[in-house]
Amino acid sequence: MVKGIKICGVSDLETLKYTLNHKFPPRFIGFITNYKKSRRFVEYDKLKKLVSIKKNKTSFVSVLVNPNNKILEKIKDLNFDFYQLYDVSPERTKIIKKKYNVKIITALTINNQKDVEVYKDYEKISDLILFDGKGYERSVGFNHDLLNSIPNSINKMIAGNIKIEDIPNFINKDCFIDLSGALENDDGKKDLNKINKLLNFAVENET
Repeated sequence: MVKGIKICGVSDLETLKYTLNHKFPPRFIGFITNYKKSRRFVEYDKLKKLVSIKKNKTSFVSVLVNPNNKILEKIKDLNFDFYQLYDVSPERTKIIKKKYNVKIITALTINNQKDVEVYKDYEKISDLILFDGKGYERSVGFNHDLLNSIPNSINKMIAGNIKIEDIPNFINKDCFIDLSGALENDDGKKDLNKINKLLNFAVENET
């Protein structure tokens, strides 16, 4: 079953308002907080304004790649429900979670079965485990069948160049689905029509 949708890489107010006010809003919206290589990166002053909006039941996620203490201190009072952490050790993840009293999505980038098994180091620390491709700023896929060995007791999210029409393929995976690139035009901007299509389509496949 598909537990819900995360739309990642939102970077403008129009898209954010449209998504939050949709009849079937996503469970999560992600904001690229410190990874400047991404075209979806949001500068701090703009980010502060975006996440101050009334979010209703949608959770706001700060997407962070190996964040240093400076950025963590800078964003600590912003209206985030989750920190999505790439390239952060289990030990540091524990420290961040405790110090900032925030829920954690541990993001693992997957190329092979060995990469998948790393989730065992984080399952007792993280609120969600995200299995993503190796692309970081690019939407790169991976073989999602590598995740078949993960028990349903693990609260997981799956990304990796997933298209809207792929969602039915995940009905038996008991997971959240994370999309970004599939919702963009060639210029990298989110397409409201694609977001509408996703949210209407996804609700048919949710529990």
